[in-house]
Amino acid sequence: MKRVAIFISGGGSNMVSLVDSMTGDHPARPVLVLANSADAGGLVKAAERNIATAVVDHRPFNGDREAFQAALQAELVKAAPDILCLAGFMRVLTASFVQKWQGRMLNIHPSLLPKYRGLHTHARALEAGDALHGCTVHEVTPELDDGPILGQATVPVRPGDTPDTLAARVLVQEHRLYPAVLHRFATGKREMIRLQG
Repeated sequence: MKRVAIFISGGGSNMVSLVDSMTGDHPARPVLVLANSADAGGLVKAAERNIATAVVDHRPFNGDREAFQAALQAELVKAAPDILCLAGFMRVLTASFVQKWQGRMLNIHPSLLPKYRGLHTHARALEAGDALHGCTVHEVTPELDDGPILGQATVPVRPGDTPDTLAARVLVQEHRLYPAVLHRFATGKREMIRLQG
């Protein structure tokens, strides 16, 4: 049984979809939900599901990313996870941290990578006139929103879409895709999953 830690920064909807999928004959179980703010709404949702939580607030570190990441690593050592899932974790992790977890760390990103790394992905897809948009689960490497792609889910871009309406439809697919990829990843499989919304 693989042990999974999940990093969040906000409401934790992707975390909830992951946690709620890890039941029955699933090959993994959640052991920690960690947030970089005590205000992250996902902490309450994790506690309601009897999952251990931790907070490592980045702000007292005053931009010292290595010290912040050392504190993250200390929490991970206590929880001893096999897999680390970034689920809306809004801090960029440095190469030194990523390399400790490379091959064991997943991220979900709201675009069809390699398109639109970084922020404001829905607005950028609309500005480009894309007919399809979606989300990607990938292994984390030191380069931002890079790494082997393990799954993608697409949604059609509709006339009259705004960044918010598009984001809402993509989020529905994120909640399908991330659990599906994690399930396969926990069994050692890396073949790409494709879903359509």
